[in-house]
Amino acid sequence: MALAFLPDPKETRKISKIDWWGILLLITGIGSLQIVLERGQAEDWFSTRYITILAMISVVAIALFIWRELASSNPVVDLHVLKDRSLAVGTFFTFILGFGLYASVFIFPVFAQNLLGFTAMQTGLILLPGSLATAVMMPFVGKMLQKGVPPQLMNALGFICFFLFTWMLSHSTLASGRGDFFWPLVLRGVGLGLLFVPLTTMALSGLRGKDIAQGAGLTNMMRQLGGSFGIALVTTFIQYRSWTHRTNLLSHLSIYDPALQERLQAITGGLMAKGSSFFEAQQQAYGAIEGAVLRQTYLLTYMDAFRVVGVFFLICIPMLLLFKRRAGRAAGPVWMH
Repeated sequence: MALAFLPDPKETRKISKIDWWGILLLITGIGSLQIVLERGQAEDWFSTRYITILAMISVVAIALFIWRELASSNPVVDLHVLKDRSLAVGTFFTFILGFGLYASVFIFPVFAQNLLGFTAMQTGLILLPGSLATAVMMPFVGKMLQKGVPPQLMNALGFICFFLFTWMLSHSTLASGRGDFFWPLVLRGVGLGLLFVPLTTMALSGLRGKDIAQGAGLTNMMRQLGGSFGIALVTTFIQYRSWTHRTNLLSHLSIYDPALQERLQAITGGLMAKGSSFFEAQQQAYGAIEGAVLRQTYLLTYMDAFRVVGVFFLICIPMLLLFKRRAGRAAGPVWMH
């Protein structure tokens, strides 16, 4: 389909020599940053020596990369295209899209498998309707853009859909099932369709010819970086928030609490009836209480994470005004030309 429907560009960049230093600095800077974001939480961030060293390397390499690309006559990434306001703002919003998209995709499978007991296959099937909704929405959104519907309006609706998706999931319980997630995930898929095509169209609308490829490359890279930042920050949030919820829950548990004593006695009696000794049954009863506290801790933590991501999307809506309003009828998505 790509060979049949995507023609070769009429204008291409003529490269006299390859910017090897730019490529090396890009690999070093982004590669180091990826390792810091992916391993930082597991290694307790900057308390680990190699994470600190890689963070410093990434800052220095990215700074040198920016300087190199602005000074080079044959840059591997032409940063001068960011002079276009629409591309600069669109790149920022693409980063936000990657942040929210990957963060929400990361939270839900962990929540479904670790707390609700779904298998990887079941979780994938639950996510499938939302993916199909995105596929259905993309050509529809493209047609709406061609008819002159403002892309800012569709972006705003997309952010609202993402907020509603996170808000609905933030009311989940340990008894939630597959049916409880169908419509929220479909809403997320619709929101993604309303965001992806209009954002790309607005970001690249001011570029012409060979600059379009440079702009598309920048937006794609920023979406991936946004996803890495989103997963890293959400993972850190879950780690610290879980300790807060655990402390709060344990403050309400006391060995002198009649309700807790009754629960322990009931569990102990049931285990002894199945053949366990009193000592074994008592230890297992305490383990059952600990397991219940742990499940409630992570339930509250994941619900908080959904709310935070949702509020983040709402805050982004007013910033859509940063895009320039272009006079006349919209030309449609870049990929339709």
